[in-house]
Amino acid sequence: MVDFNDTPEQAAWRAEVIEFVEQNLPPDLEQDQLYSGTLGGLHRGNLSKERREELVKTWRQAILDRGWIAPAWPKEYGGADLSTIEQFILREVFTEMRAPIISVHDVGSTILVHGSEEQKAKFLPPMVRGEIQWCQGYSEPGSGSDLASVQTRGLRDGDDFVINGQKIWTSGAMTADMIFALVRTDAEAPKHRGISYLLFEMDKPGIQIRPLDQMSGASQFTEVFFEDVRVPVSAAVGEINRGWYVGATHLDFERSSIGSAVGFANRLNDLIEFLQAEGEADTGRSQLGRHEWVRLALAERATETTVARQFSNRIITMQARGIIPNTEASEQKLFSSELHQRISNTGIKALGPYGMLYEENDERTPQRARWGTYYLASVSETIGAGTSEIQRNVIATRGLGLPRG
Repeated sequence: MVDFNDTPEQAAWRAEVIEFVEQNLPPDLEQDQLYSGTLGGLHRGNLSKERREELVKTWRQAILDRGWIAPAWPKEYGGADLSTIEQFILREVFTEMRAPIISVHDVGSTILVHGSEEQKAKFLPPMVRGEIQWCQGYSEPGSGSDLASVQTRGLRDGDDFVINGQKIWTSGAMTADMIFALVRTDAEAPKHRGISYLLFEMDKPGIQIRPLDQMSGASQFTEVFFEDVRVPVSAAVGEINRGWYVGATHLDFERSSIGSAVGFANRLNDLIEFLQAEGEADTGRSQLGRHEWVRLALAERATETTVARQFSNRIITMQARGIIPNTEASEQKLFSSELHQRISNTGIKALGPYGMLYEENDERTPQRARWGTYYLASVSETIGAGTSEIQRNVIATRGLGLPRG
């Protein structure tokens, strides 16, 4: 029998986090989160951009004072040194209460493990304080799923690397101060052994950024071009030409994706409540919500969100025991990304023709185009962070022991 109840210590910690959110989360920001969650870079909330930024800044300071922006990091670098289970509960409560998750970029954890003392002191505290914005230079036009095939080159010239090449799908490059990039610094070495992990400024001469428009209307992705960009050799994290193994380091906020699982449940409950309210008001947008197939689809999605949460519980249990989830992480990613698409599809279909309206301020548009945005934004869910095909290969070969094709 599996006991999902908190221990007394865990219950006390959960109560502490709940009390903190109740006392510090601005009510307007909580309401705005209904429309400002994972929306592919778009903001659909009621607050103006300026007001939201003001409230987020207040909320961020409250978290910063507790060390919860980097909860796993040592206190000397601005973290809270929390245990795996404490991090899990923190993320779970924040998501359940619709509190914005503000955390450090994964590059910080990589620097914490592989960086020099100078790099740690230079980058980690400012990262926690939000003074440095980062972007990731991994994917290239011909290197996505097979990331070790990157072709952006770094030619050694004295104490510098001279970088030429291109990165793509670089989130947030327009506003980033720094980039961490996988660069091929030894063209003759086997592909996994000739890569270096470099940190450098985005305002260096020779860097060009080109935004990529998404079908949702957002422009969070970019192409980044490098032409004779000079980066000091000292910018490498870990050993030169061993950057593939540095980049594989993953000590993020929590890998269980409990935030996604709880977020799915919140989203589904919001849809049910909206359809019920529309039905009672008989607005004309509620007819499809009365159909049996909609009720059956909602029941299926509810079951699946419970399954997603159990995937998260399984992974966090393994991590708490010091076991690194591998196949299990791929199973969770595959199931959750496809579930996000199914929830979005169910929402858009349940709203009927009104679900296709995309003008957020039109009174006829349900919930400020929330569901249309989810629908479009979820298309990339099964591509980013490893395609569904890659996840199935991992599950088949590493989990089930099947031969490679």
